[in-house]
Amino acid sequence: MAKHKQSSIDHQRRRLVSSLAVTPALGLFSSLPGLSFAAVDGGEQRFVLVILRGAMDGLAAVAPYGDSELAGLRGSLLTAESELLKLDSFFGLHPALENLHEMYQSSQAIICHAVASPYRERSHFDGQNVLEIGLEQADQSESGWLNRCVPLLGKAGENNGSSPAMAIGQAVPDVLQGESEVASWAPAIMPEPSVSTMQRLQQLYAQDAFLGVRLEQALMANQLAGRNEMMANRRQGQSFGVLVDAAAAFLADASGPSIAVLESNGWDTHANQGASQGQLVGKFRELDRGLARLKSGLEETWNNTAVLVVTEFGRTVAVNGTQGTDHGTAGVALLLGGSVKGGSIHGQWPGLASANLYQGRDLAPTTDMRSLFKTVLRDHLQLPQANIESELFPDSADAAFIANLV
Repeated sequence: MAKHKQSSIDHQRRRLVSSLAVTPALGLFSSLPGLSFAAVDGGEQRFVLVILRGAMDGLAAVAPYGDSELAGLRGSLLTAESELLKLDSFFGLHPALENLHEMYQSSQAIICHAVASPYRERSHFDGQNVLEIGLEQADQSESGWLNRCVPLLGKAGENNGSSPAMAIGQAVPDVLQGESEVASWAPAIMPEPSVSTMQRLQQLYAQDAFLGVRLEQALMANQLAGRNEMMANRRQGQSFGVLVDAAAAFLADASGPSIAVLESNGWDTHANQGASQGQLVGKFRELDRGLARLKSGLEETWNNTAVLVVTEFGRTVAVNGTQGTDHGTAGVALLLGGSVKGGSIHGQWPGLASANLYQGRDLAPTTDMRSLFKTVLRDHLQLPQANIESELFPDSADAAFIANLV
């Protein structure tokens, strides 16, 4: 009977902590240990993975204006060469990506074109799964490759069970799902409790082995998340910016995580995609401004940071009947940050002639996305190559490491 009563009390405690965590400043933590952060050394490397869900059009983001086939294939979706932000004599960025262009010019951004995961079908669901589990085929039972790398970082469990990896958003994505414990934060819609209320609760439960520690950690998270007056910017159309601000606040703090994962939705442009105007332009601006906010919010930590922006697959080369593009194969990945040896374009260009297209309709892949993942983990986060090959990306021997990225 006593054992049952104690179990009931423990259950009530957990419900209380969960309810307290769902606040605009504290955010929603997917598991209670996620309320705390890893203890990290000053100047340690940080890694941010940004997943663009819906398949970003890489040919619109980084236009190969030097390819003579482009204009005839793109039609109404073609951005005029005069409007592009030139990278070299062949490639140019969409004009909405001006902050990315500035980072490229200052050698803090790399463009990887004609890149794809091993996935060769056209399902968003399976494409994202392959991207995030690091295997050659979709498998919903598998853990994510970033979750599998947590034990290799050597910090899990050093600070009250905290994790060096954190999901920033409404859910923990597949890339962080698995046996290793990860933290999470999300903007919530419930009214924010006052600091004094939280402090009184912390004092009330100060001697409680379970709640006392977690309320103290929640107050710390509250201070970190509010560092850049993030909640003052919570207005319509700035959801990605809110996530970026939170990521910057957590990563810039010495007690914060080493890895953060962010997601951006709405990249599936089957109709009315637009060129200089249209729905895709708005997404480019949101991404570009978000990346600039991340750099600004990280301050000096930016110098130790690598940010990798990926999407599940590219889009068709030709315009469809509804003035958009359909699910394709190869696309673009972006690598930026103070740790990046930027100012260059990586990858072999396959060409847009019909004979060079994948299945006669898509940009053909020439770089395996896993090569980028593996290189960043080895050269930036300093993880052992043997573990990367055997545990994180098995059967990826053909996805070679890339020199001079970071």
